[in-house]
Amino acid sequence: MEIGIGGSSSSCFCLQRKLLLPPLTRIASSTRALRSSTCIRSFSVSYKKFVEFALEETRSHTHLVPSPLQEKFSFMKSKDGKGRLSMLSFEAAKIRLLRSLIIETETMQVLDFTVFPESEYDVPIFCANFFTSAKTNIIVMDLNPLHDIINQYEYKEKYFKSLIPLGLKYAEFFSWGGKLTSESINFFSPIVIWTKFTSSPQKYDMLYSAFRDYYKVWLELISKAVKETDKSKIFQNLEAQHRYLTWRAETDPGQGVLNKLVGDTLAKDMLRSFLFNGVDELGSKTFNDYFPHYCCEEGTLNKKRNVVGKSFENRPWNAKGEFLG
Repeated sequence: MEIGIGGSSSSCFCLQRKLLLPPLTRIASSTRALRSSTCIRSFSVSYKKFVEFALEETRSHTHLVPSPLQEKFSFMKSKDGKGRLSMLSFEAAKIRLLRSLIIETETMQVLDFTVFPESEYDVPIFCANFFTSAKTNIIVMDLNPLHDIINQYEYKEKYFKSLIPLGLKYAEFFSWGGKLTSESINFFSPIVIWTKFTSSPQKYDMLYSAFRDYYKVWLELISKAVKETDKSKIFQNLEAQHRYLTWRAETDPGQGVLNKLVGDTLAKDMLRSFLFNGVDELGSKTFNDYFPHYCCEEGTLNKKRNVVGKSFENRPWNAKGEFLG
């Protein structure tokens, strides 16, 4: 659950690593748990309406079918009853996986909502990662480009040229959230919302408006997308999605919190089987294959990989969506 998709401070959990939360155990539940939460909160924001909007809007475009993942990942509750994880997952004609995770405790709420297209479509990946406490919010939302938009002019023009005004609209309300590494930037688009802000009803309302606008745009893109028949291009889409998943599954800084919440074994299962589903199925390449510069001589990964390369303290795109890095 990183902020956007890089191994930067992109996780909605990244400021909460020190939370001493009780371990969680799995219990059976239906998808109605999304509406029936009774978790006690010290703040009023709820991300359930975001997911409910997305599902309703998606159903107006296509027929959603529950994913087989729903049988395994639906609901978890803390032993003391004060924290809960609610998960939903669906499939559709052009959608490989639509999945959401909402975490609610007495001290925080998290939304991790992502939609992956089928490999026959090169449509960007919709991603929203929100973390909220009583005072702090860490937000990333984007249409994560499936292919390189810094060097591939055609792909950028195809999907993002017309969306620049949308990005500029919300850039006025949500300031840049701070440093992101150059590797992370490769996974973001010029319209990314990466921000931090103090809790307020006005900010939540604006965030909800942005979520609706961004998701409607994504649904229009996937609805108009033409199925690719060229096997080589389908393979490129598949590998691009696998590269994305491999990066996120390895570098996600929310792993520490998940470990505390559900234990190391279940946390790893959630990351690889649910949150970043496909990392073990869509390809055989490893993290080292995709990102060899993070590998040390002895074959281990660089533990300081989140600071490898140049970092961007300010938005690295201008008003025309041109990369300034």
